[in-house]
Amino acid sequence: MKKDDSNLPPGVCQNCRQSLCFATVDSYTDKLFNGSVSSSYSGSTLDSTWMDHSFVVLPKQKSQAHGFPPRPRTGTAKPDSDQSRKAMEESFVVLPLASRKPSIITMLNRRFDIATAQTLVDQPLCLECMRMLSDKLNKEVEDVRQDIKAYEACLQRLEVVSCNALSEADFIQEKDKAEEEERRLESAIEEADKQLAEVNIQRKGLEFESKRFKELEDSYWHEFNSFQFQQTSRQEERDAILSKIQVSQAHLELLKCTDMLNDAFPICVDGDFGTINNFRLGRLPNIRVQWDEINAAWGQACLLLHVMAQYFQPKFPYRIKILPKGSYPRIVDGNDTYELFGPVNLFWSTRYDKAMTLFLTCLKEFAKFATSKDRENNKRPNDIFKLPHEIENDKVKSYRIALSFNKLEHWTKALKYMLCDLKWVLSWFVHNTNFQPLSAPPASSQTNSQLSASTGKCLQGGI
Repeated sequence: MKKDDSNLPPGVCQNCRQSLCFATVDSYTDKLFNGSVSSSYSGSTLDSTWMDHSFVVLPKQKSQAHGFPPRPRTGTAKPDSDQSRKAMEESFVVLPLASRKPSIITMLNRRFDIATAQTLVDQPLCLECMRMLSDKLNKEVEDVRQDIKAYEACLQRLEVVSCNALSEADFIQEKDKAEEEERRLESAIEEADKQLAEVNIQRKGLEFESKRFKELEDSYWHEFNSFQFQQTSRQEERDAILSKIQVSQAHLELLKCTDMLNDAFPICVDGDFGTINNFRLGRLPNIRVQWDEINAAWGQACLLLHVMAQYFQPKFPYRIKILPKGSYPRIVDGNDTYELFGPVNLFWSTRYDKAMTLFLTCLKEFAKFATSKDRENNKRPNDIFKLPHEIENDKVKSYRIALSFNKLEHWTKALKYMLCDLKWVLSWFVHNTNFQPLSAPPASSQTNSQLSASTGKCLQGGI
């Protein structure tokens, strides 16, 4: 940092509190012609080609009052040939070196006081703060100018608008109308006051009646609440009794509708498969159901049909015998016995196909027996039992139940429709009988005794 003349007092900017440096005329002139000048900020220098307007150069002559000449104007000649340089910034005050330092300081402080009074901002200021102040004042001036323009425009519009004053005759006419309207309103006010007095008298009478009715209402509500409490107590007792009755009736109806066979042999549909007791019956190319599951499903179906057929003996001619033996059921036709369990060869399953066909024949015969029973009971034609899917030889709804030389999809559909027919037969059986497990085997043959014992074990403990 270049040192300035230390004979002058230092100062600070009254806004940002940055230090300001003061230079004498001699030091300023030297720096001016040397091509540099100190900045208002400590430690910074400015190029000689960039001069701000913040300098006041005071010559050494003392011909002017108090030794301070007026500020040079723009365009005045300078002894230096470099007249294109810009003026120094306003952050500096360059003073001549004089022996009367207190006088210079006093005059400098006086100038700062005058500037403070004129701008209403504490002086001195640095260059940056002066610029900010200048921008703020310029903006305020511009706002004032805009307001002046707006006021002038409004004033011009008001001057252009013509004032249409009423004539004396029109004014008297309007006055008479206003007086007439005033008299009419005063008359209306008097009438309203009379009505108000009458209404006040009526209001007092109504208030008395309202008070009397309020007392009657309070008495009524006291009695009503007492009655309501008693009624609620009786209602709760009645509801409790009715609730117990409903629960008992619902339990009784559930017991009446409960059937062992419905609970023991639920028949449903699982996608493309028919199921009994959640065992799928059938196979598909992409779903390879295990033979253990198929055998268990056939065992359940055989046990169900066997139990229903045994119940109606000897009325039902049980020609084809079903031997339910868990997952290894067999079908007996005369002296021949056919196994109804796998695994079997899909290309040579004659005995397995024969067993399925015999089961289908037995189901069809039992359906015919159910139809004949309904006709004996004189049921309406629409109520007579009929299978939903017709059975013809080894086909159910035109799908063969045989496994050999048949598609797995067709075989699975035939089994699904067969289970549907079996479910309908079970529903008819439940609604037309009071089924109980056979407690004593018939004495007709040893075979029936064995079948009944097997049926009892299956119904009690499952397959």
